[in-house]
Amino acid sequence: MRSFGEDLRMERLSRGIALEDITAVTKISQRHLVALEQESFRQLPGGILSKGIVRGYTGALGLDQHLWTERFLKAYSASGQMIDDDRSWTAFASNVGKARILRHDAMEIRMRWAGAILLLLLVAAAGYLTVRYVGIRVGWWHTLLPMKDARSTVHTVASSAHAWYARVLSWLNG
Repeated sequence: MRSFGEDLRMERLSRGIALEDITAVTKISQRHLVALEQESFRQLPGGILSKGIVRGYTGALGLDQHLWTERFLKAYSASGQMIDDDRSWTAFASNVGKARILRHDAMEIRMRWAGAILLLLLVAAAGYLTVRYVGIRVGWWHTLLPMKDARSTVHTVASSAHAWYARVLSWLNG
């Protein structure tokens, strides 16, 4: 297998595209394109800009930009020409892709839980309506809540709220 620069140059030549044509289309300096083909990575601007140059070059040739960007990063790392700032950029770039995948997975899990909860609510509502329908037909379901129980429930809630309010006032005054 040839090196990154040689492979890139051979792809360009096999398509019959001149460096001037790529420069005209992408507005990337011809010296940067030559630096890529010669693997003179120190002549590139570095960081995310170098990856942009590779993407532009490979896009103009009609190649898979992701594959060639990964090959560039491997060749750049293996060349020993990488400076510390570029190492942090490559780490950042690889982590961005991982974070996107993690966000997608998290969203998928949330959607599954939301669907399960919605399904559970639908089953509960269907069960309630079924029991209510049968109860009305048979005659033992007259109202939503029996009146005696409803009054006692309201009374209990009101007295609890009153007791809580009295405790809060005594605490504030005390």
